[in-house]
Amino acid sequence: MKGKGKEMLEAIIENYGDEHQFLIADGFDDAVIGCENNSLRIIYSYVKCVEILMERDGMSHLECVEHMDFNVLGAYVGDKTPIWCMDDLIF
Repeated sequence: MKGKGKEMLEAIIENYGDEHQFLIADGFDDAVIGCENNSLRIIYSYVKCVEILMERDGMSHLECVEHMDFNVLGAYVGDKTPIWCMDDLIF
């Protein structure tokens, strides 16, 4: 069964067609929450990515946050680098 994020990703790709190249973060399809319309970059939910890591990889919450901060958020891979939405954080 597909999650809403995966359905969102498929709809974005279908809507914009093959002429647009999207950079997809492997393993986080279910964390997709949208697409930035001007740059055509995929937007991922930070919280959903952490939840995926906890469930899929058995990491603790702290391990997931450290992994996301060190390995994901700081990675710049060009103009199509995904956007990481810092949703549902308590300051």
